[in-house]
Amino acid sequence: MKGRVVALDHIAGREAAALMVDGVLEDLFVASDAPAPGTIWRAVADRPMKGQGGIFLAGPEGSAFLRQSDGIAPGQRLLVQVMGHAEPGKAVPVTRKLLFKSRYAIVTPEAPGINVSRAIRDEEERGRILEVAHEAMDGAAHGLILRSSCNGAAEDDIARDIAAMLGVAAQVLGDEGTEAEVLLDGDTPHALAWREWTEPAELAEGPGSFDTHGVSDAIAALLRPDEALPGGASMSIEPTRALVAVDVNTGGDTSPAAGLKANIAAAKALPRALRLRGFGGQIVIDPAPMPKRDRTTFENSLKAAFRGDSEETALAGWTPLGLFELQRKRGRKPLSELLKSGV
Repeated sequence: MKGRVVALDHIAGREAAALMVDGVLEDLFVASDAPAPGTIWRAVADRPMKGQGGIFLAGPEGSAFLRQSDGIAPGQRLLVQVMGHAEPGKAVPVTRKLLFKSRYAIVTPEAPGINVSRAIRDEEERGRILEVAHEAMDGAAHGLILRSSCNGAAEDDIARDIAAMLGVAAQVLGDEGTEAEVLLDGDTPHALAWREWTEPAELAEGPGSFDTHGVSDAIAALLRPDEALPGGASMSIEPTRALVAVDVNTGGDTSPAAGLKANIAAAKALPRALRLRGFGGQIVIDPAPMPKRDRTTFENSLKAAFRGDSEETALAGWTPLGLFELQRKRGRKPLSELLKSGV
């Protein structure tokens, strides 16, 4: 099936949204029982962790961990935003840099200035968007980031989005409570779909949407470790308690360049494979055998593949045993955990 489809449905009793592109599952959001990234809390400083450069906070939905604890005293009230999901048994990672994010605009308190996404390169279009922003932000003390989705968007839609986020920021920052409390919930999967998948697409809503558009079958495939690659190669992606292991195999290809071809194919497919499965943390790749001189080509393929990915990923480099390490933000819960607990 050609084209883009945004399907809004439920799976295992959880709200979910799927993006299908030409019949292939490209992205997936599934609701979690944990606080969603973007949630804003008023939390209370608890105890600093000497040697780790951070401090534990008492939040309204459990313990949180904040890095860079300089100048924070136990008992102090703080506004913090959930950054991602925690490993089982660990505190939720939070930050004091609050972002009020919507489809077109991101309001940034304590970070003044108006900036336009670098993805919008047409100077005339940038000028049009900036004009809308300056008018909408007149007198506001906060900063603003205009997202790439502003490109070609109606001026009234951009202005309304900015006004809405300024209103939410004023409400949260002006709250005068003192107890640990949820001040703003993070977006649900259906809201995230509207916010993040901004390119034109067919919308499919309601029960059965996932079955009709092949999402259910694609999700079932994600629960298996094997991922097919072009040319008969494959990779296996398996989580352990400490890390996610990725093993690349050449399959039946016995040509001299088989290892490099399989590794480049794995590099291109890896961001999507990790994103859909909800895997983060330490990622260790065991590439197919290839000459050391080809390692730079493989690294460049990885860099290009992760450049446009939605989750922040750092390429750490090679180990003495010839493995390649990545460090990936835990922006999502593992899909297998969500579906297991949702049944």
